[in-house]
Amino acid sequence: MKTPVFLSIMLVTFISDYTSNNVTLREGYQVGDVVSDFELKNVDGKMISLSDFKEAKGFIITFTCNTCPFAKAYEDRIIALDKKYASKGYPVIAINPNNPQVQPGDSYKSMQERAQEKGYTFPYLVDEGQHVYPEFGATKTPHMFVLQKTKKGNVVKYIGAIDDNYKDAGAVKTKYVEDAVDALLKGEAVKQTETKAIGCSIKV
Repeated sequence: MKTPVFLSIMLVTFISDYTSNNVTLREGYQVGDVVSDFELKNVDGKMISLSDFKEAKGFIITFTCNTCPFAKAYEDRIIALDKKYASKGYPVIAINPNNPQVQPGDSYKSMQERAQEKGYTFPYLVDEGQHVYPEFGATKTPHMFVLQKTKKGNVVKYIGAIDDNYKDAGAVKTKYVEDAVDALLKGEAVKQTETKAIGCSIKV
């Protein structure tokens, strides 16, 4: 009877080691997976798909929202990512995964108002029915996914946080998303492919 106990201890140890190494066990797309296209409504009322971006080399997907303090802290950095990388072929695509019945501040109207107020230069899509975020395995707002367009489709190259300091943009030491996109633009492999997303839980 010692074997099951031993295996249980080993499993707990493995999970503890894995999750403590800046990574969270999660379902959904993993690094290397090909992402299925989706069609979601933008704040301008138009339906948007990844296939609409014919000239894109990839995408910076962010699951974010209006209300989460972490999302607000990262908002200007998300805007800056689009301004830096959209012209290089990696536009930001923001998706609000929250249920507005649970989080009224994340209603479609509130999304429209926020996008106009902040001057978003990227699509801000509503995940109506909350079908897309589970496919990605997003668990937080914000939760980042860097995709590279290949012959196979849009391949996941990075999952996790934007950088290593949500509290202070000026104190950031490692810019995970920028490092990933810069590597892809140079034709290099992404060195750090996954980190722990820091943010609010998605409201279902």
